[in-house]
Amino acid sequence: MGDSSASYIHMLQHLIEKCLIFRMTKEECMEALSKHANIKPVITSTVWNELEKENKEFFESYAESQSKSSEDRMSEEETSQMIQKMISDSSKTDDDRDQNTHDD
Repeated sequence: MGDSSASYIHMLQHLIEKCLIFRMTKEECMEALSKHANIKPVITSTVWNELEKENKEFFESYAESQSKSSEDRMSEEETSQMIQKMISDSSKTDDDRDQNTHDD
């Protein structure tokens, strides 16, 4: 179970990074991943909090830029489409990685 837990957390970190690229708040990320990837908000929150601890300066700057640029936000429809695409892309990447591991 250790390997699958680690890969699950790695996948979740990747999805959170995508949420950050789309300039989503923590709450928006939790809601989007719950709705589109069936990931419990408490799990997303826990991983997000750990990332914040490890990357304190980045998240401070990110929070500051979030409060300044609310007009740059995507609509809910655009966000939904982007989340679906990133989940689908993430699945393809995981499949490719699994294939490469089994080819060795």
